[in-house]
Amino acid sequence: MSVRLKLTLSYAGFLMIAGVLLLAAVWVFLLRYVPDRAMLKNPDDRPDGVFPIRSVLLDVFAPRAAAVLAFLLVFGLVGGWILAGRMLAPLTRITDATRTATKGSLSHRIRLPGRKDEFRELADAFDAMLARLEAHVAEQQRFAANASHELRTPLAVSKALLDVARADPNRDADEVIDRLHAVNTRAIDLTEALLLLSHADQRSFTREDVDLSLLAEEATETLLPLAEKRGVTVETSGDIAPVLGSHALLLQLTTNLVHNAIVHNLPEQGTVWVDTRARPDTVVLTVENTGEKLTPQQASTLTERFQRGTERVHTDHAGVGLGLAIVKTITHAHDGTLTLTPRSDGGIRIAVELPAATSDVS
Repeated sequence: MSVRLKLTLSYAGFLMIAGVLLLAAVWVFLLRYVPDRAMLKNPDDRPDGVFPIRSVLLDVFAPRAAAVLAFLLVFGLVGGWILAGRMLAPLTRITDATRTATKGSLSHRIRLPGRKDEFRELADAFDAMLARLEAHVAEQQRFAANASHELRTPLAVSKALLDVARADPNRDADEVIDRLHAVNTRAIDLTEALLLLSHADQRSFTREDVDLSLLAEEATETLLPLAEKRGVTVETSGDIAPVLGSHALLLQLTTNLVHNAIVHNLPEQGTVWVDTRARPDTVVLTVENTGEKLTPQQASTLTERFQRGTERVHTDHAGVGLGLAIVKTITHAHDGTLTLTPRSDGGIRIAVELPAATSDVS
């Protein structure tokens, strides 16, 4: 049975029950007070008319009551069918939109008109889901295309180097090996970054108590040789910042932020500030640096996958264009927010705000 038919029968059934109860009330509160046998009466009291008895009234009342019940049944079925159709019309639109989405068309939207009721809320939630799904699919398609392009480049370079070495056996083998090693290292870094992104996207990690301030110190100590080599000063400060998450992923997040702040800095006398702050319900990790002046539009694109700054392509620490994309993914996997704000003097300020670990979390 369809839902419309079930609702129709329900409407008709409730209407029949109401009719039976009404007729029963008439019987109980009216007919029960009518005598069931003839009574003598004084002609002087009622000179005209006939005094009815219960059997006579019942003979007259029963056919009319049956007719009323039959009318209520027909009226309930017809009216219930129409009302059920009108009530379920929005559900039909949602079903059609679902079928359209299953065929691969994610651009369709229900946009249900009318007042805000349960069906309207369901339709709006479905539209929002389709919008997020469409954006996610588009992002994955761009990501797959960019990843294929990025992986194809080192493979093509490796093939070219091997072809050159095969065509010229007298060529210096050490030079070819060094270049192959560099290309292979870049391909490995890219693959590991892609695996890390997938791991963070799926949220398939164990949560534990982590102190962001300790991770900031560890990342700073690890990258200190790179900072000294590039003439960049790294300053750390802040409070204890306890969060609940993956130690490995949060360390990767902190390392990526500090690394990007060092690499994308002034050629000389650059500075990086790393700070952690504890708030009532959240903790904030802030990394800012000196460097080129950026517009808000430029800053908003830095977290896109395979988005590179101008310097990154031409330095020894070129990376794979996934540093801040990994930061963004890890932040969202930990239910946090990532904010990029250009500094007026040049450089950028990146803030990661995460839910603070509470003592009652088991």
